[in-house]
Amino acid sequence: MAHSPSIFLTLFAFVLLLGPLIVLHELGHYWAGRIFGVRAETFSVGFGKELWHRIDKRGTRWRIAAFPMGGYVMFAGDADPTSKPSADTLGQPAAPGTLAGAALWQRVIIILAGPMANLVTAILIFAGFAMVYGIPSSPAVIGGFSDASAARSAGLQAGDRIVAIDGNRITDFADIAPRVALYPDSTVNVTYERAGRTMEVPVKLALDVSKDQFGNEMRRGLLGVASAGIEVTRVNPLRAVGYGTQQSLAIARMMAIGLKQIVTGERSINEMGGLPKVAKFSGEMLSLGWPEFVGFAALISINLAFINLLPIPTLDGGHLAIYAAEAIRRKPLGLRSQELAFRIGMAFVLAFAVFVTVNDLAGMFL
Repeated sequence: MAHSPSIFLTLFAFVLLLGPLIVLHELGHYWAGRIFGVRAETFSVGFGKELWHRIDKRGTRWRIAAFPMGGYVMFAGDADPTSKPSADTLGQPAAPGTLAGAALWQRVIIILAGPMANLVTAILIFAGFAMVYGIPSSPAVIGGFSDASAARSAGLQAGDRIVAIDGNRITDFADIAPRVALYPDSTVNVTYERAGRTMEVPVKLALDVSKDQFGNEMRRGLLGVASAGIEVTRVNPLRAVGYGTQQSLAIARMMAIGLKQIVTGERSINEMGGLPKVAKFSGEMLSLGWPEFVGFAALISINLAFINLLPIPTLDGGHLAIYAAEAIRRKPLGLRSQELAFRIGMAFVLAFAVFVTVNDLAGMFL
């Protein structure tokens, strides 16, 4: 088992991971706003006491703050860094250069640009890996079984080609894991081909509990099958981007399913992580090498995009929900309604952050 990295390496990796990802997120908002003529008053890297600033020719104050874990863009007309409109700009269409005064569709794009910047970052990382290492592929043909294989117990045989799991098409062996990993001890319907015939069989997935070299426990569902062989294909940049997009969307889908399972009680809330757990994993991945760390950065970048799109006021998804209400009503929500929504959203975000942080620390030290 590998030794846990030092606290200094962990903190360095944590800042190196989240700092650039958050800056890229905020740059997405900034550039989208700039395209539509919305003036940014402040672009802050971090929160708290200002350590350095510069005001550019457009009047934007670029600042670096003492606490680097975070950042924001405050546009003209915003009441605070959450982009809540101020009372004197709300509902004023003739307010050039303010976020509240921009057309509804422009505001939607400006808000979406942050999460999309994180998603594009992950896509480019996966595309870069594909360009450097190639894309592994293998037909979804069973080449062998693990000990106590759930698939073999259900009657599947070596040479069978898996074509679908619960109706979801399987074209490559790598498509199997995302369809079973989140469902330990559950039963899935496996459609397979044997000797020219297509058949379907229910398979109760095994629960696999394992630990990595740092002692982190992983729980996943297993079909218990092995591929007949893997082929690595070198690809051009266009196909690499397509592969990166496919991988990123598949990870986002698994995050959505995992969150749903936690909300419905199918999965333990202890599997959620806050900043302490992200810091821990950051140090561990960096200690393994740059490829592992960069791959982890892609995962966290998708996570940032996913979390920010949740319909919670103060998050990007909350702004989009308010804009959706505006589109339905054909006029902005009142200042009092927005104020209440943002207060509730802020309270929820802070309470959740405290909960997952305490949960992380308890898991690490107790």
